[in-house]
Amino acid sequence: MTDYSIWVLEYAAVEKFPFSVMLYGPQHQGTRKLPYAYALLKGKGETILIDTGYDHVAFGKQLADSYGVSNYHGPREVLAECGVSPEDVTKVFITHAHFDHMGAIHLFPNAKFYLQKHELDQWLWALSLGQEFRFLSGGGDPADIARAVDAAREGRLELIDGDREDVLPGIDVHLAKDTHTYGSMYVTLRNDGERESSDKWIFAGDLIYTYDNLTGLDPDAPQIVPIGLAVGSQHNLIFSSVEMLKSVGGEVRRVIPVHEDRLKDTFPSRLTDAGLQVVEIALADGETSKVS
Repeated sequence: MTDYSIWVLEYAAVEKFPFSVMLYGPQHQGTRKLPYAYALLKGKGETILIDTGYDHVAFGKQLADSYGVSNYHGPREVLAECGVSPEDVTKVFITHAHFDHMGAIHLFPNAKFYLQKHELDQWLWALSLGQEFRFLSGGGDPADIARAVDAAREGRLELIDGDREDVLPGIDVHLAKDTHTYGSMYVTLRNDGERESSDKWIFAGDLIYTYDNLTGLDPDAPQIVPIGLAVGSQHNLIFSSVEMLKSVGGEVRRVIPVHEDRLKDTFPSRLTDAGLQVVEIALADGETSKVS
């Protein structure tokens, strides 16, 4: 039995992203495409997003332009590829507060949001520091933090303090403290509903950018190689990666990095008329394919 359908939906991309940021260490090794995407889950009476993308206006647009983002499309158009509207979304897990993951929470009026308490607390702290410390709040839009506070006032934001099982049926969250961001979290889906699941998927947020973070580049000498962007430490990133990989029995494909362009080659996929990838990870019982 499969409880949830899973899709990864590209909504924009950086066509030439420095590989040395995706994989810490190797310099002068060129660029790769870095899709911007979020995951859509449907099942158990819920329509769930893992992250929201961003809204291509105001400071969100400034950040996107500064990073070379192109081919942006908003959630109404992107979700429609799976027959979903922003109003249909009931729950959203925010893996971390960077603009491309939390920058569109205001576009989902009926959703409840889940975010790590440590993430919100520390972003407020980082934003209170002087301009010389602005690296510590880089990649974030202060307006997104304000919107998160608004959602809390409306009773639509739940702050999670650490790991928690069954936030929703079969869905657990795990704090990866002081890694890519202060309170990054990853989301585990046990898609057969079993505690000792044989059908487990992990949504890694930006704890990894590419499968290469879990394998290294030498197939004869595999290793964990962290991403090249952290306000925490590479040490913490490595051990978070080990935990994720161990949780799925070492099956790399079950740790989903939404910035990985090779998802389209790993799972069934299709290219939309807008030039965006729809990647189908799993189909719940009775669900029809959105890529065939």
